Amino acid sequence: MHPVTPSGRVRQDEVYRGGITGRRPVVPTAFPALERRARRVMSRRAHAYVAGGAGSEETVRANRAAFERHRIVPRMLRGVGERDTSVEIFGHRHEHPLLLAPIGACDLVHRRADLAVAEGAAHAGVTMIVSNQAGHPSEEIAPRATAGWWSQLYWSTSDDLVDSFLARAEAAGAGAVVVTLDTTTLGWRPRDLDLGHLPFARGLGIAQYTSDPVFARLTQETADRASDAKRSGAGPSTRRPSPTPTPAAVRTLLEISRHHPGAFLDNLRSPLPRAAVETFLRVYSRPTLSWDDIATLRSRTRLPVVLKGVLHPDDARRALDHGVDGVLVSNHGGRQVDGGVAALDALPGVAEAVDGRAPVLLDSGIRSGSDVARALALGATAVCLGRPWVYGLALAGAAGVSQVIRDVLAELDLTLALAGARTVADLELAPFATAEPAVQARG
Repeated sequence: MHPVTPSGRVRQDEVYRGGITGRRPVVPTAFPALERRARRVMSRRAHAYVAGGAGSEETVRANRAAFERHRIVPRMLRGVGERDTSVEIFGHRHEHPLLLAPIGACDLVHRRADLAVAEGAAHAGVTMIVSNQAGHPSEEIAPRATAGWWSQLYWSTSDDLVDSFLARAEAAGAGAVVVTLDTTTLGWRPRDLDLGHLPFARGLGIAQYTSDPVFARLTQETADRASDAKRSGAGPSTRRPSPTPTPAAVRTLLEISRHHPGAFLDNLRSPLPRAAVETFLRVYSRPTLSWDDIATLRSRTRLPVVLKGVLHPDDARRALDHGVDGVLVSNHGGRQVDGGVAALDALPGVAEAVDGRAPVLLDSGIRSGSDVARALALGATAVCLGRPWVYGLALAGAAGVSQVIRDVLAELDLTLALAGARTVADLELAPFATAEPAVQARG
């Protein structure tokens, strides 16, 4: 695959000329139809995991409602034959103000998961943020992400593992590290809870861990402790009861063995795959994470550091005071706090607090090129696309990911042209007196 520059007219011509010979887009070009069709091919568990949000999913809806409150005011006769949406971030020129947000456990929707995502992103010419919960190690994803990649970091309870992840990201050529702050514990997600389904407990989405030497040591220690307890004949008060060997439990064991590195039959006989899952569940997140931890990052990595999950101006200022290089305004797509502020509503206040001193990115709720335009007009340096590309992956693998990205970028380009804007700075939005107020700093 080779990068493609998808201006709106180029993409339109490609579609309409294809239609002459009976070819239609691989995946639907608008989000509602895209999600409906993807749902038909995804398992119930996969769709619940990708589409679901926290609680009553009020924050998921709020993210969309925030975009709908902001209206573009088209201006006429401005000579917009040429448009430029390129942006420089951390010394690298991005042809488009779009990155792929990190989404874990994509093994649920496609066998090649993150490898296909990397290929699709490269074909469309955009940078992907590789999930800490990817289905393949970063070292395998990186060679396919030829348009660039950043590495996500969930801060583990093991500092040695954090340092190992950072060192591996540097060695594999990551352009930045994105530290996710809003998932120090999992949110209350009824769609997954009602199915009793957590992909990581089945060995999915933990390849970054099972490929790591520090995690391998922690896993071996877990297995050794279990073995010692068994040999010592620990009683019920000191030993966790064995799960009932139901058909579902057997299927889970098979799934864990299939996703663990190594030969399937060897894994079935080994205690390590199950110990790896137990170890992951123990070290995955760190509820005690604080600004003191963030202050250590500059001495732990040479990579630019982006904090993901910033929604308050005071937190943005404090991030810069701690030497952070950028912030990502995000509520995790509404998957963590039900009733939380919409990311787009928080964006203007954060952008004002940063005041051009660092890049400000946004995710949560982006569904179209028009959404991208509005986010950029409200102060984002660039935006991160999430659920739409997962649905493209489910429908058509790498080609589906590429098409979703190209369609969003094509619509962004056409939106600028029709709004009389050569660049994002030329966009005009209607007064938004009816919008919910952005989060303001105290005092």
